[in-house]
Amino acid sequence: MHATRALLLAATCLMPVLLPPEAAAQTRRGAPAAAQPANGVIRQIDVEGNQRIEADTVRSYMLVQPGDAFDPDRLDRSLRTLFATGLFRDVQIGRQGDRVVVRVQENPIVNQVAFEGNSKLSDDTLRPEVQLRPRAVFTPAAAQADRQRLLELYARRGRFAARIEPKVIERDQNRVDLVFEITEGDAALISRINFVGNENFSDSRLKEIVSSREAAWYRPFSSSDTYEPERLNFDRELLRRYYQRQGYADVNVTGATAELAPDRSGFFVTYTINEGPRYRVGKVEITSGLRNVGPERLQRVMEISSGDWYDGDAVERMVQTLTDEANLAGAPFVEVEPRITRDREGRKVDLVFEVKEGQRVYVNRIDITGNTRTQDRVIRREFRIAEGDAFNAAQVRRSRQRIRDLGYFQDVQVNPVPGATPDQVNLNTNVVERATGEISIGGGYSTDAGALADLGLRERNILGTGVDARVNTTLAQRRSQVDLSVTDPSFLDRNLAVGIDLFYVVRDLTDYSGYEERRAGFSLRAGYEFNERLRQSWSYTLSRRNVFNVLDDASIYIEEQSGVTVLSQIGQTLTYDTRDSRLDPREGYVLRLGTDLAGLGGDVNYLRTRVDGTYYIPFERLLGDPDYVLALSASVGHMFSYGGKEKDERIIDRFFLGGENLRGFAVAGAGPRDRDTTDSLGGRTIWTQTTEMRFPLPVPSELGLLGRAFIDVGSLTGIDSAPNIVDDSAPRVGAGVGISWRSPFGLINIDLAQAVVKKSYDETQVFRFGFGTRF
Repeated sequence: MHATRALLLAATCLMPVLLPPEAAAQTRRGAPAAAQPANGVIRQIDVEGNQRIEADTVRSYMLVQPGDAFDPDRLDRSLRTLFATGLFRDVQIGRQGDRVVVRVQENPIVNQVAFEGNSKLSDDTLRPEVQLRPRAVFTPAAAQADRQRLLELYARRGRFAARIEPKVIERDQNRVDLVFEITEGDAALISRINFVGNENFSDSRLKEIVSSREAAWYRPFSSSDTYEPERLNFDRELLRRYYQRQGYADVNVTGATAELAPDRSGFFVTYTINEGPRYRVGKVEITSGLRNVGPERLQRVMEISSGDWYDGDAVERMVQTLTDEANLAGAPFVEVEPRITRDREGRKVDLVFEVKEGQRVYVNRIDITGNTRTQDRVIRREFRIAEGDAFNAAQVRRSRQRIRDLGYFQDVQVNPVPGATPDQVNLNTNVVERATGEISIGGGYSTDAGALADLGLRERNILGTGVDARVNTTLAQRRSQVDLSVTDPSFLDRNLAVGIDLFYVVRDLTDYSGYEERRAGFSLRAGYEFNERLRQSWSYTLSRRNVFNVLDDASIYIEEQSGVTVLSQIGQTLTYDTRDSRLDPREGYVLRLGTDLAGLGGDVNYLRTRVDGTYYIPFERLLGDPDYVLALSASVGHMFSYGGKEKDERIIDRFFLGGENLRGFAVAGAGPRDRDTTDSLGGRTIWTQTTEMRFPLPVPSELGLLGRAFIDVGSLTGIDSAPNIVDDSAPRVGAGVGISWRSPFGLINIDLAQAVVKKSYDETQVFRFGFGTRF
């Protein structure tokens, strides 16, 4: 039996040798080599069918060369090698006498790659995912690989129903156009979000914590309801941090899974949570190994107390706060290490903050990338730290915030990375530019100005220099204006902001005081910073004002002021600002002292002074949401004239109370007025105080709705005694609620307020509505 099998195997192997030479061999992929005598030597290797690829290149892939013996096995492996290059659509290897003939059919060259049917993802988004490029060698396998990558890209964008077919269009000279025909399909939205293991927080509360959202009709402009696998890990971290803020130090989010519906129309997302016990803070200690900074100094800024619920974020904040305090005390190199000891039986956490000397690290270099338009110097001048300085994390954070407050960038990241030596660090600053030019056409309505239309042209970063220029025209029922403004925030690259304004304003105040006002002129401005918090600005204004179109039944005191006056005024504003952000403040305070002196020429002489401030108190630590903010505002102002009656102040220079600064009252609805005509006359002394609580509404956060509850108090007085003038300095009080909506069309404010304390002659207003839009 074994002998028979051996004979059959030998006959099979010798069959190619026994065939006559005239049966020329053709060896194909997947087929045995044609029979040829095994003896003989290869004298020549001929290549046929090649167009772009040199014959020597083809021979270089062969495992046999002239002078070698004919070997069917090596010829077969040469065939496989040529196919593996990806250069050929078909390869044939045959023997003709003492020659080996290699016939090839080359793969075509890609002429161009195109996409059809895509609307949700642009060509620029799809093209980086495709490996085939013009002038590359086309293979069906490469086209299918690109198709799969495109499908994965659509899947990451939530479009699991997408279909993609690569189509090949043959051109001359063995070229092809590759077209990906795309049917994007509908996005697979998140149909439902579930939580497993949450005993202390409801599903509805946890749904507010995660960034993913269930699909709803009111999310037309949001992508948060689109399933993205990467977002699940981010949601797990959000849940973990939320639980740790509430005292659950052992929380573990063990899983985040997504199940696709059978019809592929949506996902069911499930988060699995192991909450663990809730801990309170036990002992809180600070140890210091710094020579000049003792625990007593650091204890003053400690915000965590024994008995508080444990808060993981508060521990991180205290690490930074202690570091900043030690830096201010003269220790530039500080390391704060929190040691946390759990008492699981007593459900307490003991905290020890160990403050010690850190590694001496200096800023070696500040690198800036991503600023394709904005000049480096515009960004560098916002840094509160310079190359060669001791590394200070607080100054780095402040620098990042200042760059963000410029408003030129969508995103700003400042990341420290190791430098050339262990004691050096580089600050890699990456910015993402945003459009700073703006052509605006707006329309809307406000209670003060009525229906309005707005047309403007603005560039906030001319040629990347940071210079802000704008031309704006507003036409409204009760206020119209044209103004031109140019501001250089860093004139001659110095700590000096310089600007100029040209303006023309017409105001219709007949509803409040029985007259109209027109003014035209210019203002020169200059400002500088004393330090990070304190800055001052100066201005000079020259304008021509005209009080005209006084109603026939207007107050006699207004008729007396009809006519043209020239104002020549110098003013200054001193500002101390500790807010965390100028654009969206949530904590800190700002104080302003403003003074205007008129009389350097012109027709009026007066000195007008005003002090105002706002203090922001965040409630995020107590209520777990950064939108809970208490804002306390107050202001006081006084104006007195000098130089004689002929240069007394005008009504248009006085203070008015009501409307925006005293809700519940109409514009200019409180304060001195003519008893007979009810015209508001303004006043010389004003004070206001506002307490406003801002809070999120029980609606999805992406709607952009924010609630407000407020109490406004104010008083206006200071008119010369005269017949028929009522002037009572008693405080007025208004209280109410409001809603602010950051809509896609602009900011909309709605206030409902009641005048709680008022005088019989005051004019009230329950409803205030403000709307503006730009598109």
